[in-house]
Amino acid sequence: MPIFRDTPYSAFNFLVELQPGQGQEVIAGFAEVSGLNWEITVAEHRFGNATTNYVTKIPGIYKAGDITLKRGLIGAENLWLWLEETRTGLLTAKRNIQVKLQNEDRSEVVLTWNLVNCFPIKWTGPSLSAKGGGDVAMEEMTLCAEEILQS
Repeated sequence: MPIFRDTPYSAFNFLVELQPGQGQEVIAGFAEVSGLNWEITVAEHRFGNATTNYVTKIPGIYKAGDITLKRGLIGAENLWLWLEETRTGLLTAKRNIQVKLQNEDRSEVVLTWNLVNCFPIKWTGPSLSAKGGGDVAMEEMTLCAEEILQS
């Protein structure tokens, strides 16, 4: 259940649980989560004998957006192995993932998004450059979900 307060929460304290109980480990330490969204399509309909000159709009299909996870490249193979499971068609590749927003002192979870039946659809490796600098090598994985629920 979301915890209400007068001021908005900060967006930088969050956990991602790729598997139940995970989230505090380095392999689940993501720098960014984006794409938490869903939409409802609209069907437009007008009766032929309608006396008005506009359509009636009816809610249609619910669709969850694609979610992108970004993390520093640490050599962990968990995302790559999951991508391989999906690529080879294993039915076990679908997972329920939780993204948990914490309060500023990280003492409690204030909001959880449950991503239902997720599997990876895209992996992007780091941009490499010999010019030097202090940029971190980042990997990115895009997931699709059947539903996004909030609790």
